[in-house]
Amino acid sequence: MDERLRKALTNVTERQSGRNIIDADRVDSASVAGDTATIVLTPPVAGNVDFETLRPLVETAVTAIKGINRARVIMTAHREQPKKHAHAHPPKPAAKAVKKPARRIIAVASGKGGVGKSTVAANLAVALARDGMKVGLLDADIYGPSAPRLFGITDAPGLRKNDAGVQPITAHGVKLVSIGFVIKPGAPVVWRGPMVQGAIRQFMTDTDWGELDVLILDMPPGTGDAQLAIAQDLPVDGAVIVSTPQDLALDDARKAIGMFEQTHIPILGIVENMSSFICPHCGENSDIFGHGGAKDEAERLGVAFLGEIPLHPQLRTSSDEGNPAALGDSPVARAFLKAAKAALEAAELASKPAPEILFG
Repeated sequence: MDERLRKALTNVTERQSGRNIIDADRVDSASVAGDTATIVLTPPVAGNVDFETLRPLVETAVTAIKGINRARVIMTAHREQPKKHAHAHPPKPAAKAVKKPARRIIAVASGKGGVGKSTVAANLAVALARDGMKVGLLDADIYGPSAPRLFGITDAPGLRKNDAGVQPITAHGVKLVSIGFVIKPGAPVVWRGPMVQGAIRQFMTDTDWGELDVLILDMPPGTGDAQLAIAQDLPVDGAVIVSTPQDLALDDARKAIGMFEQTHIPILGIVENMSSFICPHCGENSDIFGHGGAKDEAERLGVAFLGEIPLHPQLRTSSDEGNPAALGDSPVARAFLKAAKAALEAAELASKPAPEILFG
């Protein structure tokens, strides 16, 4: 690439990520012939095609170079945009149109934020990877992506795309895709629901996952339109519900269970996070948030109880440092491995066809 063009294009910012288009890997090629520069852009990894926004910015930056009087700006591989409909909510594509990128897809969900859903999702993925599985994690929490922090890759240069698709970033044996790799750290994502749904669907279908045994889908917290659309649109084998023991969290967990039941996605079970506090000095347990509430709720609802994840300072520090607790051999790591195996076993069972009943 012409160095003058490279320098000029670093002054053009991709709005959705806050990065310049060179660092965001949006420039496929840039060349000069006579007084004309030709810039070929690639589409964004996620979100709406932004050609009309970028074109004038690129033209202004390039034609400011001495000797360049004209700029031709092209964007390759346009994705077909959905046609506008008169009604407010266009019909969603059927789930069967989505190619399944893994043998089993497990959604990890909660009815509210703050219960450690993303931490549980990350550690379930790492535990399965350590157990010999080929594992991916799709961070579908577009507004609050946690995977970069949890896996220790907050300085990733961005997601790259080639002919095979979006290239996931691998950490601790898990292939990862997150909007957090596309936007600047700390930058807000101000997207409406359809854009969020489209980005998540695109991440699942356009990513070069390879041959995965398990794909963990870290769902957005709550039970709104985006969550419902994901549950309806993506080929999920079952859902793991994360809750803390207290009644307030369990009330919201019931809402998440109800959403999946409405979309006919099996509930694989409930994980009780922050089940009890393990003192790092004496090793004794304290039930700060109560204990056993999720287990009792699972029994009441007739779903599996997948296990208890204790609250321990190590879990907080390891998460902040980007070294998931499931990498170790502590009580916390063993709890995650037990829950991960139970969830996968439940997913395998849920995927089996119902036995045929013959009447004589």
